[in-house]
Amino acid sequence: MYDMGERLRALRRAKGWSQEALGRKLNKTKSVISGYETGLRTPPLDVLTSLAALYGVSLDYLAGLEKREMLALPDLTPAQTALVQTVVVELQSPTRAAPRR
Repeated sequence: MYDMGERLRALRRAKGWSQEALGRKLNKTKSVISGYETGLRTPPLDVLTSLAALYGVSLDYLAGLEKREMLALPDLTPAQTALVQTVVVELQSPTRAAPRR
């Protein structure tokens, strides 16, 4: 069973932020952040949108509809972004050749 609170906690910890620090970013109290992470509260859509932006993930990822994280590339040029996308597609290709030893 999917636990959004656990995902929110893991994303916050991966950033190295305390509940208080995240609360300051969202203009929420530590107890509200704790409620989101323990499942006692469900974040409203505006908070979920802010969390997705802060963590660089999709709303689908936060909601448990998508199992993979997004890769945010805000500082890359369009050419660099296209290159990264090409590499990702190549790595995901089932017909890609096995590495040589």
